[in-house]
Amino acid sequence: MKPADIRAMTIDQIDDEVLKLKKEHFNLRFQRASGQLENTARVREVRRDIARLKTVARSKHQGSAKSGPAKSSSTEAGSAKSRPAKSSRAKSSRAKSRPAKTAAAKS
Repeated sequence: MKPADIRAMTIDQIDDEVLKLKKEHFNLRFQRASGQLENTARVREVRRDIARLKTVARSKHQGSAKSGPAKSSSTEAGSAKSRPAKSSRAKSSRAKSRPAKTAAAKS
């Protein structure tokens, strides 16, 4: 399926096509498992067509969402989770648990 053909579709048509291809992918997997699949390349084509359709559908959804109200930058910055710093105590305790090698132990 060509990307130009996909872009010409509406979102509902894309969703219907994705559903149809998912059913085909399911059937192809069963045929492959039972040894009845003749065209093994079709599995890969179907998977990639599903990805193409989903990509175009996502871009269309985002395109329609961009015309709506814009998000403020303060909510985007506040949504990032901060991680606590690692303590240096863990490193020092590991170092203490190992016996020190001395010159007497080597000989």
